Amino acid sequence: MKLRSFLLLCLLSFGGLAYTQSGENSREITLESDGVKLSGTLMMPVAKKKPPVVLIIAGSGPTDRDGNNPMMKNNSLKLLAESLYSEGIASLRYDKRMIGASAAPEMKESDLRFEQFINDAAAWVNWLQQEGSFSKIIVAGHSEGSLIGMVAARMAGADAFISLAGAGAAADVILRNQLANQPDYVTDIAYPILDSLKAGKMVADVSPMLAALFRADVQPYLISWFQYDPKAEIALLDMPVLVVQGTTDIQVSEDNARTLAAAKPGAKLVVIKGMNHIFKLADSNLEKNIATYSKPDLPLVPELPEAVVKFVKKMK
Repeated sequence: MKLRSFLLLCLLSFGGLAYTQSGENSREITLESDGVKLSGTLMMPVAKKKPPVVLIIAGSGPTDRDGNNPMMKNNSLKLLAESLYSEGIASLRYDKRMIGASAAPEMKESDLRFEQFINDAAAWVNWLQQEGSFSKIIVAGHSEGSLIGMVAARMAGADAFISLAGAGAAADVILRNQLANQPDYVTDIAYPILDSLKAGKMVADVSPMLAALFRADVQPYLISWFQYDPKAEIALLDMPVLVVQGTTDIQVSEDNARTLAAAKPGAKLVVIKGMNHIFKLADSNLEKNIATYSKPDLPLVPELPEAVVKFVKKMK
């Protein structure tokens, strides 16, 4: 994989309450967490009894509650929420801190830590518990959100957890494996940086070629992120677990899902043929695959919502 394409994939990878109506069966919710106002959308189906609810956590980088970022719009998470709604399942998806409507102008990138994302997700679970309108609370994390979700689900006492295209190894290991496809002049620079960050030490001089990944302001976040091993975290969960992965995912390979499922005895593993990282039907060709990231009207692979709905409804 060329360095430019690799960097693109890495960029793709990395209180008081208020309500406003955002649609006939949706409402905007603002939750204060550790001094930051987080914004989310609750989709609530009309039901005679309490429905189950899925908390949907977005992946890394500037990905918003709908699964979109400034470079690409695909509506993957919005489409998932709508699919759940059509089956009588509520959902809450939100912009992570510093993203979208959860922007925190007073917060610097250098102040961001992985634990803040975990605490924010746990705060949403706690709000859903206190709301008292739901039969079960299921946490579903996509990509980096998978690791955030599995830790938050345990901390807050959710009823179940779903990993959607989640990594099966610590982030430094994933980056190292991806970099292995690069020329020696790239790995000779990148590997020592990864070693230092894994050891908790910042790196003063970073080549401009890798500044997008390892710039000084993002290093504290990477140090905190690298300390979490998904295999160890998912093994700690005392709740039903579903692991979903697509076969044409160019960001997270199928092996990751199998690793996660193996680490959690009893976990349900669903591998969907032809599904890519954003839940769309896609070719394994890099350019064709990435093209789907900018097609918001392209539907989800049907097997994805089907698997999630089946798992959630068994929780009743």
